[in-house]
Amino acid sequence: MPDWSNWSGRHRLHTGNLHFLRSEEDAAALAAKASREGLRIRTAGAGHSHAPLVPCEDIIVDAQALAGVLSVDKEQKRVWVGAGTRIHSLGAPLNDAGLGLHNQGDIDQQAIAGATATGTHGTGPKLRNLSAAVTGMRIALASGELITATETRNPELLQAARLHLGAFGIVTALELQLRNAYRLKEVSSRSNLEEIAERIDAEIAAHRHFEFFWYPQNDMAFVKTIDETDEPAQYPLAAEGSRLAWSHEVLPNHRPHKHTEMEYSVPADRGLACFNAIRELLRNDFKDVAWPVEFRTLAADDVWMSTAYERPTVTISVHQTTDEDETDYYNACEAIFRAHEGRPHWGKMHYLNGPTLRAIHPRWDEWWAVRDSVDPNRTFLNSFLEGLSTSRR
Repeated sequence: MPDWSNWSGRHRLHTGNLHFLRSEEDAAALAAKASREGLRIRTAGAGHSHAPLVPCEDIIVDAQALAGVLSVDKEQKRVWVGAGTRIHSLGAPLNDAGLGLHNQGDIDQQAIAGATATGTHGTGPKLRNLSAAVTGMRIALASGELITATETRNPELLQAARLHLGAFGIVTALELQLRNAYRLKEVSSRSNLEEIAERIDAEIAAHRHFEFFWYPQNDMAFVKTIDETDEPAQYPLAAEGSRLAWSHEVLPNHRPHKHTEMEYSVPADRGLACFNAIRELLRNDFKDVAWPVEFRTLAADDVWMSTAYERPTVTISVHQTTDEDETDYYNACEAIFRAHEGRPHWGKMHYLNGPTLRAIHPRWDEWWAVRDSVDPNRTFLNSFLEGLSTSRR
């Protein structure tokens, strides 16, 4: 068995140096030692990234012990949490404090530092990704310094590192902007694509959340809407698609089936056209694909490396089982996504190189400049990220 693998099992490696952190002091000392010795470090969260962000030639750090709610500011609605905290373990303690995340993704098994590192998101035209909620960070730098970055202390570092890809240092803690706790009511239905297309703009505008999964084998879609409610929570929780409870109990779903995934974010006004092109691709050229295509919305934000940077967004995801070779399918999808000005999700599969990514991310050079200023010896880059950085040389 490998010493480390990601959730899907696609990225596996044997490493003689898997380091389990137990304190921030250990993280800082390890970072300094690796830098002195010319070694590379990557931090592993829950391994939910399909992109090769963790595999590293030298040291992989497991930060899951740096977990839990560290402090709560009820007045400002902010919380400091350990970087290794799983999203699912935040729900109850935040709710007990009368607070909750503004939004979260479909899966709540990720470590919060990993989810923010890659711009993980849920759905909603007025709701931003998790990285946009980061208001503070503590990072163990290659110098051995444990630095705090907030809106008033090292603000440029915070701005760059809100979506950090694990490339700045070992993130040990995060401060998140929250809101008052709230309940959600979920409603699901099945529909065909023609019916969805006729009402899609109205549905998106009418609901906090609107999303659908289209199944190519029967050309039908599973549609889900979620809205805030003052109704009391109903227990035991119903099946997915008909729940009424606190936000952290309604938003996540159980996703046990191993798969690979490619997701692109396109301008919101091109979302349906892009989706229709993917649909035609499946109907004409990839008739054997059974996995669904997912359609979600995402609000614009100001996070430098976000896929929704300064533009309202539709995200479209394609999937394939780990038992199949997805290369031809994903390459064909990526050509369509790129034709619609798409930006790939950082934690999912894509085949773009550094120059192409630089062209589609307006703050690319600034992000790398801040990153290089705190890690000039590139201690925190693996081969994958090193390859992407060549656009700046």
